[in-house]
Amino acid sequence: MALKRTPLFNDYKQSAKTVDFGGWEMPVSFSGIKNEHEAVRNAAGLFDVSHMGELLVEGKDALENLQMLLTNDLSKLSDNQAQYNAMCTEDGGTVDDLIVYRRSETSYLLVLNAANIDSDIAWIKEHVTGELTLTDQSEETALLAVQGPKAIDLLQTLTSTNLAEIRPFRFQENVEIASFPVFASRTGYTGEDGFELYVEAHLASRLWAAILQAGEPFGLLPCGLGARDTLRFEAKLALYGQELSRDISPIEAGIGFAVKVDKEKDFIGKRVLKRQKEEGASRKLVGIEMIGRGIPRTDYVVYVGDNQVGFVTTGTQSPTLGRNVGLVLIDAEFSVLGTEIEVDIRGKRVLAKVVKTPFYKRS
Repeated sequence: MALKRTPLFNDYKQSAKTVDFGGWEMPVSFSGIKNEHEAVRNAAGLFDVSHMGELLVEGKDALENLQMLLTNDLSKLSDNQAQYNAMCTEDGGTVDDLIVYRRSETSYLLVLNAANIDSDIAWIKEHVTGELTLTDQSEETALLAVQGPKAIDLLQTLTSTNLAEIRPFRFQENVEIASFPVFASRTGYTGEDGFELYVEAHLASRLWAAILQAGEPFGLLPCGLGARDTLRFEAKLALYGQELSRDISPIEAGIGFAVKVDKEKDFIGKRVLKRQKEEGASRKLVGIEMIGRGIPRTDYVVYVGDNQVGFVTTGTQSPTLGRNVGLVLIDAEFSVLGTEIEVDIRGKRVLAKVVKTPFYKRS
């Protein structure tokens, strides 16, 4: 089956190295992952994340249904505010993690992980009742992310809207950026400040070019999914399919802050998640640093003595720290800082220890 492409594919097909990412032909890097990673940590990076899905949920019963579907408390949201959420099965496994934008009391935009768009929408349709409409806007919407310490200053040169007034996890619709109307959200997936810009697909190419040009004096680089992964990993931001899945609960994955078991409305998975929150989950996501030589890669098995006690969800040599580190889903009893474990790296067990996370936090 042919790979899907975003509206920006033609803009970078000559300059980027592309890979199959969940059925999409996406740029993994432009000038090298480490180079792009450092640009985002020190200046700014521009990402095409148009493979993400956008679902509009509207109607008088929208809030009640979303409260039932999602783990966070949407009643706490005001207009133009965003919230991180998980959508779970009855047994507490994660269907997806997503961002919800409240446009009004009866209108919400859900941003879904690319590989889960169809299954998420099917799940939602299966469970909702009452008066609401679901509109999949994924095809008509492109998403560009501008991230890094210089992201706001750079974007400010392209708009008369005071971007500093849009606080983190807030958004504004119809912001003119480079004269294009944009849904501007002060969110991201890199551990840095910045904006995610939702724009009509047919305008994406011109917006991309305008940001690249304006970004030159700021040291902006176009960035691929490789740097996006190392950046989010250092900041301990979960990736669906690795830190989260239908077999891994939000509590196990360390995003319990997005699970509000005391909210008024019962939600799918509440019984199990409440128990895990109160009694502690049997597994926990922790950071490890290698003591011996080797890089802990996804799915490598972790041992204590002869017992298999967990597995690596993500691991790499951290570009910021220069150390070989990983995230491991491990039996809770071995999650204490300083605990020594062994990672099976291609048949050889290599010593590592449990360390504090996130590996990187912006000052």
